Amino acid sequence: MTSVPATLRTANGEVNVGQPVIVGVVNATPDSFSDRGDRSTAGSIRQVEQHLEDGAGIIEIGGESNVTNRPAVTPEEEIDRILPVVKAAAAAGAVISVDTYKPEVASAALDAGAGIINDISGGGNTLLMRVAAEAGAGVVLMHTVVEPKTQRWDESAYPEGIPAHQIGFFEERLESLAGVGIARDQVVIDPGPDFGKTPRQTVESLRGLPALCELGCPVMLAVSRKDFIGAITHHPPSGRGAGTFAALAFGLEKGGRLLRVHDVAGTRDFLQVLDALEGETEVDPGLRIAEEIRREPPRDKLG
Repeated sequence: MTSVPATLRTANGEVNVGQPVIVGVVNATPDSFSDRGDRSTAGSIRQVEQHLEDGAGIIEIGGESNVTNRPAVTPEEEIDRILPVVKAAAAAGAVISVDTYKPEVASAALDAGAGIINDISGGGNTLLMRVAAEAGAGVVLMHTVVEPKTQRWDESAYPEGIPAHQIGFFEERLESLAGVGIARDQVVIDPGPDFGKTPRQTVESLRGLPALCELGCPVMLAVSRKDFIGAITHHPPSGRGAGTFAALAFGLEKGGRLLRVHDVAGTRDFLQVLDALEGETEVDPGLRIAEEIRREPPRDKLG
């Protein structure tokens, strides 16, 4: 088995990926599929600050939603949306990933302090990859067979099976990235849940995570609030928290390292309990729960 590097090289320096890393999502866009919070620039900056306080190791900022019922925005508009947020995150000392498939946006974000480019177009845009390479950036290489902002549900799309298809896809892409100067210790692999996949195909791809981990790159679990969870549980995005944690637990067991999530505080708590149960952290014999949090107050005292 190819060993996964303990560190990920980015334009913001090295990130320790020997242990799970929480990647906090910040949607600086008015039409996010799952985030109904304050999407103004000020609101996005406050979310950056909250994610960092809650334990995010990487902040990921996006300026265009992948919802398929809205047209793509221009690079100029996307830059206007994300640049103040990137600059604020950089000033706070964050390791910053930017979710974009547009070379102009990537260049502006890297100049403003971003260190990673998350390319949902699948790494096939040579100009985009050259922009990342010239900056020494990390790259999230996501599996997809569809163009951004499009969907395809085709049960016959992967006759060889999703895991075999993805191995071939990533091997080819990793070779092309090496050709422009991006080494494997700069690359994160994302199996791309929901992208060009039915719910069953997404589940099959996640079951194939151990094989993806053998490619020698850390694997991202970008499962937060995804459609496949909604299809299984029959919940809208706001009700997919429990399903998200189930998918994260499964993915971590299979070798995933980076947890791309909307609920950073909840994911931090999830990891704290998981680490205690698995013996990764010691539980002090004298540990006791504080009285003020042991019970909820009676409903009539809540005001």
